[in-house]
Amino acid sequence: MTLNADETTMQMEEAPSYAQSIPVPNVQEMVKKEPLQVPQRYVRSQEEMNKTIDLSHLSSEIPVIDFSLLSCGNKEELLKLDTACKDWGFFQLVNHGVPKEVLQRMKDSAAEFFELPIEEKNKVAMPSNDIQGYGQAYVVSNDQTLDWSDALIDIIEAYSSEVKRVGVELLSSLSMIMGMQKHELLDMHKELVQGFRVNYYPPCSSPDQVLGLSPHSDASTITVLMQDDDVSGLEIRHKGGWVPVNPIPDALVVNVGDVIEIWSNGRYKSIEHRAVTNKNKGRFSYASFLDPRDDVEVEPLDHMVDDQRPKIYRRVRYGDYLRQSMNMKMNGKAHVDVAKIN
Repeated sequence: MTLNADETTMQMEEAPSYAQSIPVPNVQEMVKKEPLQVPQRYVRSQEEMNKTIDLSHLSSEIPVIDFSLLSCGNKEELLKLDTACKDWGFFQLVNHGVPKEVLQRMKDSAAEFFELPIEEKNKVAMPSNDIQGYGQAYVVSNDQTLDWSDALIDIIEAYSSEVKRVGVELLSSLSMIMGMQKHELLDMHKELVQGFRVNYYPPCSSPDQVLGLSPHSDASTITVLMQDDDVSGLEIRHKGGWVPVNPIPDALVVNVGDVIEIWSNGRYKSIEHRAVTNKNKGRFSYASFLDPRDDVEVEPLDHMVDDQRPKIYRRVRYGDYLRQSMNMKMNGKAHVDVAKIN
């Protein structure tokens, strides 16, 4: 199905299946009926919430990359990209050229959808054998602690065309800092596949007890995320704690995915991230996952392997790897470990 930024209509579209997810209660409706109640199935242990190490002061150190300089091949900006991917796995992208009206219409379309009555939203609910549509993904067992969010997962067109333009240029820059020609990384994908997920995190009366999204890394090549400008929620794991990625107006957040980690033989790492909730305000996020085609075989590139950096990962078929990760509950980087040698 498609969430079209040029229209405020929902359209069904043929798309490959990925994984199953057990149906669970709708969080948005639950909050409407019982705003002060947090069912036990959503409550996390204090250890899981990991509030012992406060690294919020490091938020301002998350790298900011100027896309206009990067796309011109500016050496200093390429060096900043290399450092960002090695040391953080995340960066904020400014001057990316996506028109403000496109960003806003994407936000408006999502807001309109989530304001619909539950009966209307359920018309595009996830089917029993897939995770495309409206619902909550990665629910693989009936005793699993649930995330405090509702998601719409699609393959999209209008907003994604701008994200794809940005993504292609980022892949060209990544190809260069990985010691290849600009076109090589994109060519290795055979086709640049895009997946899209809109998350809505309703307000929670006890935000210190729940997570909007469990800690995980992305199975993508890279992920491009648009955040709300006025409410924080994304946190990334860094030096044993969690660092909030505070929104920069109109910036896009980019993170390294598992595919880049494998191709680079661990030089660049996909970083665990999570979403926390807010007591007084709901929050949206819009994640575009850029992936290779299913039949692409992913393994460390030859020039990324030497005596000092022995091969860490085995060869995996990307479609198999992606579906395996989607059939597991979100649990840090457990699915990446499956691809490791020994």
